[in-house]
Amino acid sequence: MAHNLKNALIAAMMAGIIVAPIFGLQILREGADTYLQPDWTMIFGGMGIVFVGHLILPLIKRIIGKHRGPLFTLPRLSDSSRRNAVFLLIMIALAWPFFSGRAQVDLATLVLIYVMLGLGLNIVVGFAGLLDLGFVGFYAVGAYTYALLYHWAGWGFWQALPLAGAMAAFFGFILGFPVLRLRGDYLAIVTLGFGEIIRLMLINLYGFTGGPDGISGIPKPSFFGYQMTRRAAEGETTFHQLMGWTFDSQDVVIYLYLMALCLALFTLYVSSRVIRMPIGRAWEALREDEIACRSLGLNPTTIKLSAFTMGAMFAGFGGAFFAARQGLVNPESFTFIESALILAIVVLGGMGSQIGVILAAILLTVVPELAREFAEYRMLIFGLVMVVMMVWRPQGLLPVKRPQEGLES
Repeated sequence: MAHNLKNALIAAMMAGIIVAPIFGLQILREGADTYLQPDWTMIFGGMGIVFVGHLILPLIKRIIGKHRGPLFTLPRLSDSSRRNAVFLLIMIALAWPFFSGRAQVDLATLVLIYVMLGLGLNIVVGFAGLLDLGFVGFYAVGAYTYALLYHWAGWGFWQALPLAGAMAAFFGFILGFPVLRLRGDYLAIVTLGFGEIIRLMLINLYGFTGGPDGISGIPKPSFFGYQMTRRAAEGETTFHQLMGWTFDSQDVVIYLYLMALCLALFTLYVSSRVIRMPIGRAWEALREDEIACRSLGLNPTTIKLSAFTMGAMFAGFGGAFFAARQGLVNPESFTFIESALILAIVVLGGMGSQIGVILAAILLTVVPELAREFAEYRMLIFGLVMVVMMVWRPQGLLPVKRPQEGLES
């Protein structure tokens, strides 16, 4: 008990040192004078929470230690039942925007973008075991590819989408070469630097990318050549004129949601198929043991390059759609925080678990929107949740089930 009390006091003092300059000091101005006023309630409140938490931490560990299995498991289904369940979920997702408000549909579109990004990073981190902290760089490449093609060449979304994926895949292939001999922390540092290099290039190439201002006026995707706008250019027909409808901006929101759903399903289908192919098995072999992978005659160079390339391709698709949805891209949309959020989705859901990634993308996107009154402490709560997950469920919410063989003695 004395040892726990000592640890709790030390932790409370450290919390006070951390909390005081961030949340415990308020800048007040009276006329020409500016001074700092300490918020003792915030400082001592944070210290008290940490103190009590450390006192009850041993009890929590004992309770958690009794629960070794997953948080919850999905029931085992036959192949036909699984296909029927997937078909039912897709039908619900297709019908849902027609019975929801605009804000809910727009939030669901954002969730689907993060599902695409999470599934793409899951290939690199979850399947191949390569820690990538600069994944947002590929996201930026895809977004700016569409934006630049529209700005300089007048390309539409459907023309630019394949090239956005190809350009992001090319950058992923280029990134693969410097990191072939790296692993662990060194790999993370190099990929982090890559993401920052991309962002700084977008800022400094002012004449080409618009610099910090970015590129605006990016058009929404058309529907087989019919624009989803109130008015079309002379000689063209809008989609609502073709259908004989009155223009409603809600139609554009629903159309973007359905597009995001199709791209997310495409990403899920391709990644699910690839992981069952020889290249997918090679990714898993590389993740488990690179030396054993070499001994089996597999080429780690090819395996790493393929993982970076395919993961980056899906990020490029997501970036192009993000640019079309927002109508504006600038470098501030592609900061390290985005990479951290995408990586947190993969880790929280369970590395290698596609269903877990989808669940984590929903949680990390929807929950902050439902708790806007805590927006000021969003990153603090976010970090606390990740620390708790690393202590409690390091394998994620829905860890992937891997076949195991036991030897009888």
